[in-house]
Amino acid sequence: MKTIVTFLAFILTIVVKSQIVSDYKYILIPTEFNDFKDNKSYGLASVIQSSLAGKKYAILSETKSSWPSDARTNPCKVLTADVLNDKNMFRNKLILQFKDCNNKLVAAEKGTSMIKEFEPGFRDAVKQALAKIPVSTPSADIGNMQEIPRQETMATGEESKTKAAAANSKAAKTFRNGIGTFQKIQIDDKQFILVDGVSSVPFATFKMTTKPDVFRVKLSSEEWTIGYFEDENIVIETPKSDGEYSKEIFVSN
Repeated sequence: MKTIVTFLAFILTIVVKSQIVSDYKYILIPTEFNDFKDNKSYGLASVIQSSLAGKKYAILSETKSSWPSDARTNPCKVLTADVLNDKNMFRNKLILQFKDCNNKLVAAEKGTSMIKEFEPGFRDAVKQALAKIPVSTPSADIGNMQEIPRQETMATGEESKTKAAAANSKAAKTFRNGIGTFQKIQIDDKQFILVDGVSSVPFATFKMTTKPDVFRVKLSSEEWTIGYFEDENIVIETPKSDGEYSKEIFVSN
């Protein structure tokens, strides 16, 4: 899988308003993950289930009729786990993701193993990613703040298409930096993120400052720096090992 090499690692936890993994009680773990099919799941689902259950999450299956009543009534109380295969020639690597009921990424954790064999290597990698997931401390607001607006489901025909197009236009815009393609996802009026356009992995988080078009940026190394708009392009001042900064330009398509 194509990955980004300009930063040292991925953003470990993405916070959308008060929405973080530990705010949830319910985690849906699918029978198999898209990147690990055809009897090559390496037992990842069972490893994830055991670890999350130990952290007080309630594990759900894909059979919704077996869900607790509050989860069936409001599926926005449920996060869905997924695992992306990020393996290269030398290491077994993966990305553990959690998405909400609107398919919005809540968190992405990277795991890397030095074990070369596939099954023990991937199991070791997912354990590393799971170690970064906090214990569940459910929030009463989860589900209520995320519930899909009823008026959207009532829209029909051209009205529905127009609303969907407007939402997508506001939510995502494509940028390139000469190495890869990224999407700008607007979280709210004060912050947005750049994600890898191929794997949807978080790349950097931008938070508004008091100066227009200037942002505090959290890099994948968890360092903070400055980003800003230059015409329609996004610029990040990336820290270098010598204490200087390089100018990374993301060109709007």
